[in-house]
Amino acid sequence: MKSLLGAGFNLVYEPSMKENYRYLVREPIFEKIGRISRALDEDHKRLIIRSVWRSFDHQKMLWDECVALQLKKHPDMGIDEIHSIVSYFIAPEKESTHTTGGAVDALIYDLKADCVMDFGTNDGLKIDLNKKCYPYHPEVSTEAKENRALLIGLFEAEDFVVDLKEYWHFDFGNAGWALEKGKDEAFYGIIEGEPEIV
Repeated sequence: MKSLLGAGFNLVYEPSMKENYRYLVREPIFEKIGRISRALDEDHKRLIIRSVWRSFDHQKMLWDECVALQLKKHPDMGIDEIHSIVSYFIAPEKESTHTTGGAVDALIYDLKADCVMDFGTNDGLKIDLNKKCYPYHPEVSTEAKENRALLIGLFEAEDFVVDLKEYWHFDFGNAGWALEKGKDEAFYGIIEGEPEIV
């Protein structure tokens, strides 16, 4: 695994809830992120890395935070119903493709406009999780559609697949990627424990 921190790419990092988060990816993905970053450099934009490899603990923290938010938002709902809502966008800790080192959550920052680009469900880095997060949802603005097309196109050019429910989530080499690409098997499995950095 390689850390994107200090890689020399012009990236923006979304602060992580996980203390001392190292933004780790598998080596081929490291190279792909570098190429995407350089392509955006030419357009006065920066790739925002939201999240990459996550440990089980990290994924559970994310799950628990989302459950707590939904419980606050819907105090009359039962825990099973809350879990059903949360699992629509957040995987339980042992089911997330982020545990493989083959998933990247990303957005784009526009240097000229000095802001995170509009993708239709975000206010800066904050994303409202709803059905308009589907990558090709028809009920978002023309600008949001164009911005999604830019983001998705950059990752698809590097052989990633976009998640069917999250325009910001991209998979390569893992089970999500294999399924979308019609491959017989994935070549990246779950990484348990803290991986070694090369």
